[in-house]
Amino acid sequence: MSYYCGWLTCSSLICMRLHVSSAFSAKVAMSRFEPGSSVNYEKMRENIKIVRKRLNRPLTLSEKIVYGHLDDPVGQEIDRGRTYLRLRPDRVAMQDATAQMAMLQFISSGLPKVAVPSTIHCDHLIEAQIGGAQDLQRAKEVNQEVYNFLATAGAKYGVGFWKPGSGIIHQIILENYAYPGVMLIGTDSHTPNGGGLGAICIGVGGADAVDVMAGIPWELKCPKVIGVRLTGTLSGWTSPKDVILKVAGILTVKGGTGAIVEYHGPGVDSISCTGMATICNMGAEIGATTSVFPYNHRMRTYMHATGRGDIASLSDEFKDDLVPDKGCEYDQVIEINLSELKPHINGPFTPDLAHPVSEIGAIAKKNGWPLEVKVGLIGSCTNSSYEDMGRAASLAKQALDKGLKCKAQFTVTPGSEQIRATIERDGYAKILSDVGGVVLANACGPCIGQWDRKDVKKGEKNTIVTSFNRNFTARNDANPATHAFVTSPEIVTALAIAGTLNFNPETDYLTTPNGEKFKLEPPTGDELPSRDFDPGQDTYQHPPKESSSVKVDVNPASNRLQLLEPFDKWHGKDLEDMRVLIKVKGKCTTDHISAAGPWLKFRGHLDNISNNLLIGAVNIENDAVNKIKNQLTGEYGGVPDVARHYKANGVNWVVIGDENYGEGSSREHAALEPRHLGGRAIIVKSFARIHETNLKKQGLLPLTFADPHDYDKIRPDDKISIMGLKSFGPGKPVTAVIKHSDGSKDSISLNHTFNETQIEWFQAGSALNRMKELQ
Repeated sequence: MSYYCGWLTCSSLICMRLHVSSAFSAKVAMSRFEPGSSVNYEKMRENIKIVRKRLNRPLTLSEKIVYGHLDDPVGQEIDRGRTYLRLRPDRVAMQDATAQMAMLQFISSGLPKVAVPSTIHCDHLIEAQIGGAQDLQRAKEVNQEVYNFLATAGAKYGVGFWKPGSGIIHQIILENYAYPGVMLIGTDSHTPNGGGLGAICIGVGGADAVDVMAGIPWELKCPKVIGVRLTGTLSGWTSPKDVILKVAGILTVKGGTGAIVEYHGPGVDSISCTGMATICNMGAEIGATTSVFPYNHRMRTYMHATGRGDIASLSDEFKDDLVPDKGCEYDQVIEINLSELKPHINGPFTPDLAHPVSEIGAIAKKNGWPLEVKVGLIGSCTNSSYEDMGRAASLAKQALDKGLKCKAQFTVTPGSEQIRATIERDGYAKILSDVGGVVLANACGPCIGQWDRKDVKKGEKNTIVTSFNRNFTARNDANPATHAFVTSPEIVTALAIAGTLNFNPETDYLTTPNGEKFKLEPPTGDELPSRDFDPGQDTYQHPPKESSSVKVDVNPASNRLQLLEPFDKWHGKDLEDMRVLIKVKGKCTTDHISAAGPWLKFRGHLDNISNNLLIGAVNIENDAVNKIKNQLTGEYGGVPDVARHYKANGVNWVVIGDENYGEGSSREHAALEPRHLGGRAIIVKSFARIHETNLKKQGLLPLTFADPHDYDKIRPDDKISIMGLKSFGPGKPVTAVIKHSDGSKDSISLNHTFNETQIEWFQAGSALNRMKELQ
């Protein structure tokens, strides 16, 4: 039986995976293209024509895809950086850590099935300890309850389920679901990875995903567009990773906020499809809404290699809609000559601290950073393509041929089961293992803190180099003294072989066991396997057509899963005399607000995971973490403990923060936890995009100082009242009255970005409450 999919039928798609076994082919094709799953290029073209005529100007690629998904292209007000767009994304993807809360919220909505094709990917709960097979088996045992919940919830509500061991969500999307022109939202901040295949893929919180799964138009502030014009050609030691490392150094961790980064220019064609995905993936580190590349022959080749030749042909047919218009204008333009770009390494402690690899040794010496590389880690959702693994293996082979192995520990994380199986078949895995590497499970692992590291003690100063995307303090191993540097897999491999940061592979020599000096030749690697991909094990569970008999069990006594209770509605009055829970000093990412690592196991239990609320944030009062004064008792305690005490005593509270508050992961729990423990407002100098939206969705007030210097006026023992909420409206600042313990007062103005719909979320107590009101 065929189901209409807009422009293809699923029966014709069953035969699309040309290069794998026929049994697996049908399953993957059906998993990829459920009814209604594909963007209708004709509809997108129609929308683009309407908007282009209205705006009377050429459009960027970002605008074409975004505006091509407008719910109302005729009536929608469009003003980059100002208006909110109502969009109809094509698909939703959720990783297992965020899917728990997203599915719990969807269950609370009372809806019987998801309205758009959606998938769950089990990649976050597998801890790296020994090696791939053993770690995967242990994860299945430890997380059985959660995996069972996600599998049965998926089956019940029509969501595809990629089992543990399948691979990392973003790699699976690139291999199966992304294609030019599609709009996908994912509950992970590195969802933009799909931009490497010409897709608009945006990281969101679980509540946003629930909106889309419920069939409600999804809101996004109309993004500005930053153009990055690439000229020249990549060669030698320079890799796609160096493009985004350079861009991060230019724009910093907040320079892309509110914008889509659109790459264009003649240099694009020198980058592989998976290389473009690497660049888009790490665009999350500059705060960008997403990143995207124009459709070209590299994408066409990749789609053919992954069984999507029919879509490649359609992309060719609609190519004019998948590239920017000539003469389109960008809000900002950055120029990068790839022929002149040098290998980079960024860090430590922040992904925008960019250094040329040739200078990092001297810079490390000057700053007192440990030169010895303790561990080199390659892979992750950012850099685990076949090409990445091949280029790393080419260096490992050179070292092995000279009798050398890695001086540092070395780990390899395949991005998917398909990549793992293919590099094993083609010998790359053996080369990387022989040089000293340990091949980990197809999962996020150390990149997100799922790493049971044993070689250094907590607090011991050390250096690691990774091909990951994020290197905030304690991100990878929970050790705040670890200096983590982000670079390409090739540079990681070279530095792991040399064992030191003070090594420039372009100019420096290694010494063999017999005393011979030799220099590594630049890395080489095939973009795609010559014998096609080996799909490996079949790890996908398609939801059944009939699911009325499927039962989703959540044990009331579970410490890992907890059904949600609705948050209370706004009482209709001003919020008066709220306590300052904590005044945060400096950088405060979602890792600081809701730590990952060992806390991942509580992602489905709001009350238990709330015990990590802001335990990583620095208290300005004493420069300590997780040590704040309880203003009711006068005693010091942990942040969540004091928050619970305030809530038990009916005291509302606020958090005061600095710049770019909530940068990093799309972690919805960083918004759910303060709401659950009695928070009412978060007042900061500026917000990261996803976190600000997440706070609004949970009925909190994310507010910013009209004058950033007003941050200095607030003291830890103040009481704060937010006035004027009865007339709360879009574009209208609110007033905060600050009562100091000495009896004096300050009155300051606070800005917000709420629109009418979002104000209704606040008044209803949450976006989910409002959804129920409208049913």
